[in-house]
Amino acid sequence: MAAEHRSLATDPEHACTIGVSVPIPEPFGAYLQRKRESFGDPLAGTIPTHITLLPPTQVDVAAMPAIEEHLSAVAALGERFWIRLRGTGTFRPVSPVVFVALAEGIGGCEAVQSRVLTGPLARELSFPYHPHVTVAHHLPEEVLDRAFKDLSDYRADFVASGFSLYVHGEDGIWRPHRHFAFPER
Repeated sequence: MAAEHRSLATDPEHACTIGVSVPIPEPFGAYLQRKRESFGDPLAGTIPTHITLLPPTQVDVAAMPAIEEHLSAVAALGERFWIRLRGTGTFRPVSPVVFVALAEGIGGCEAVQSRVLTGPLARELSFPYHPHVTVAHHLPEEVLDRAFKDLSDYRADFVASGFSLYVHGEDGIWRPHRHFAFPER
């Protein structure tokens, strides 16, 4: 949730920055956050481990009830799906990012993401959507290489049971604001 900031706000004086993501459950989330910290990524302690659905977006505070209603409707249409994390990937040379890759769950993330980016959250993305879990960002090349190699054999499987709305605090920390669960079917 650290890049690709955009604004949908019409009243910048009364705006906040939000993001929507699939949280990585424990014990996987904490493990990957510790790994990100070990690589020296200064954002590691400010961003919960996640798969982005809506990148950082500035919205009017007054729009939050409509946004939450929209996300509730998106969740109600969704269904749980498996996510299998396998190994690493990178966006280099386009962007200095190393990530843990999804071997399964890409289609599920894409389906939810396409619904999230409608209604009050409709916006264009700077890059094609590629679900991933960032583990190193804007670090020296040798550190990005180490992160890529260190997590190359990483494996985790879990069910995506919903997604969360996060708010970016004035202290620079992303905090979960509300979770939206997919219905149990």
